[in-house]
Amino acid sequence: MVASRRIAVFSANYLPSLGGVEVYTNGLAHELARQGHQVTIVTNDVSNLGPRAVERNGVRIVRLPCFPLLNGRLPLPRLSHLRKALWAELSVEKYDGVLVNTRFYPHSLSGVRFAEMKGLHAVVLDHGSAYLTFGSALLDLAVRAWEHGMTALVKSKKVSFWGISQSSVRWLETFGIRAHGVLPNAIDADGFRGQSSNRDFRKELGIGSGPFVMCFAGRLVPEKGIDALLQAMDALDGRPVHLIIAGDGPLKREVERKRSDHVSYVGRLQRPDLAALFDQCDVLCLPTRSEGFSTTLLEAASCGTPALITHVGGVDELIPSAEFGTVLRSASSNEIALQVLRLCENRSLLKRQAENVSKRVRHEYSWNQAAAKVLSAMHLV
Repeated sequence: MVASRRIAVFSANYLPSLGGVEVYTNGLAHELARQGHQVTIVTNDVSNLGPRAVERNGVRIVRLPCFPLLNGRLPLPRLSHLRKALWAELSVEKYDGVLVNTRFYPHSLSGVRFAEMKGLHAVVLDHGSAYLTFGSALLDLAVRAWEHGMTALVKSKKVSFWGISQSSVRWLETFGIRAHGVLPNAIDADGFRGQSSNRDFRKELGIGSGPFVMCFAGRLVPEKGIDALLQAMDALDGRPVHLIIAGDGPLKREVERKRSDHVSYVGRLQRPDLAALFDQCDVLCLPTRSEGFSTTLLEAASCGTPALITHVGGVDELIPSAEFGTVLRSASSNEIALQVLRLCENRSLLKRQAENVSKRVRHEYSWNQAAAKVLSAMHLV
């Protein structure tokens, strides 16, 4: 039994913001708290929810004032008396470990400096496997330079870098960083599936039991491959294939314009409805260009829904062969359409994939295992 520790988790964004890092932060914090540790999540007040909150298991949230640039995707510190007061409160508290999610936010640097102030080496966990992209060549170039600059500042401190997957570990080499290893993503697979609502998407959307139904769930941003997926559906016009898109983000209007008899948009779903959606779909399609270790992939696997996904972070760890899922050779619309047709004609393969990936996610990716590895990285076990 590990003695109770006090742990700070720095995450630039947190729920209700939508994203894998936010879900990871939530899951890890509550597992650590369940084990008897005291956890404080330090984040930015992107949604103007107020500076303080306490969640179940006693997980404390401290939200710092910020400027939510780029629709909140790049929160920058906003100097104020409130920010100063919150930092003063944190500064007098004792902590045994500090985890910093991602390496390129000003918030990340704040977390590293906080650890330094406490006489600790922060554990910096990278969640990506490619540069951020915003769909603009000029903006993407500026963001790439920003990533290198911020990473260099974080790298100059006494920290230990880790990756959320082997792909993230390899990606850190781009910045001259040799990671200590992998701190994998995780999920309460039975808990996620068990909370499934009674929402019947096939009936609600008038799809019926006949068509092959695939879904996309996540942030509607360029790097998730939404454009290619919609183009693939154009190419599949006339085939008994239906796509259900769940999520929110900058590309929401584009997705809404593409609604048709074979493309439905259901907005951002709460987790019970998301579990219900996965339960009713034949496959998750995620032609993303960058992932550290997709939370959506783990959620779908929990429901026995195999994935059609690009070869990004964590994929070859959860899907070691074609018996666990289908890995796209590229994120092109032609490749997506080709593989969808292949799966439509091979339902026995889909059934095997569903059974295998469901077993694997339960055996290999529990929060208990993830929390133990984080504590070990902090030298607290």
